[in-house]
Amino acid sequence: MARRIDVTGAGGVRLAAWEFVDPPKQDPEPPGPAGPGVLLLHGLMGRASHWAPTARWLAERHRAVALDQRGHGRSDKPPQAAYTREAYVEDAEAALEQLGLGPAVLIGHAMGALTAWQLAARRPDLVCGLVVCDMRASALGAASQREWAEWFRSWPVPFATLADVRKWFGEDDPWVERPNPARGAFYAEVMHESADGWRPVFDPEEMLRTRESWVYDAHWEELAQVRCPALVLRGLDGELGRAEAQEMVRVLPLGEYAEVADAGHLVHYDQPLAWRGAVEPFLERVLAG
Repeated sequence: MARRIDVTGAGGVRLAAWEFVDPPKQDPEPPGPAGPGVLLLHGLMGRASHWAPTARWLAERHRAVALDQRGHGRSDKPPQAAYTREAYVEDAEAALEQLGLGPAVLIGHAMGALTAWQLAARRPDLVCGLVVCDMRASALGAASQREWAEWFRSWPVPFATLADVRKWFGEDDPWVERPNPARGAFYAEVMHESADGWRPVFDPEEMLRTRESWVYDAHWEELAQVRCPALVLRGLDGELGRAEAQEMVRVLPLGEYAEVADAGHLVHYDQPLAWRGAVEPFLERVLAG
């Protein structure tokens, strides 16, 4: 099961953290320091529940917590809140400190991976290992941001049913090169039912504000400052190319490389068993040391 623990992030924003525990813990109070643990950080538009399969196998041996980042999932979505890199990094820092997880392994997907390596560079005392899943260190530029804005406008919201959500994102979305049921399931999980149908739990404008805080800049300098062991992992059909991934490994002082076949950007959704096979040995080495 997952137990919710509220965390106070940057600027007082309330964040929902989810600890995956088996057997269930009876104490309703947040636990004290019990590190090292694992903090899982989803990507843009994601939510903590996307990590549930990963968190469940992690929880067999480690303390595993997934965070709904600001503007996402069950965390607060104040329209005037800061949706900056600094705010996201400070939120993750607050989660580690308030949950007593550090020094922890950070596992991040896409935007969450960027947050993870920026925090690892800033607070090496809180981070003992890092998994970077399908996130580029290079700048993506203005054209990329315009493309995302156009993509959000193309969504046929509200969706009449969750089946329509799964079909559109898995088959009909112009960004889909071939049918992908895992992609449809991923997006179905970030929808909620409203009076006129199914809509995203996030505000697309806030997602664009969040994204523009990193797309215009490269992030190699922070990557080079990460001193803990780090695994750069990509799906063969993902957004992070092999050459860039291997350059990221070279820049990282203790970098390692892994790739998962037959997987796209949503590696942990596309190929969960292969994802586990790539990540678990790295985690065991880091947490055993």
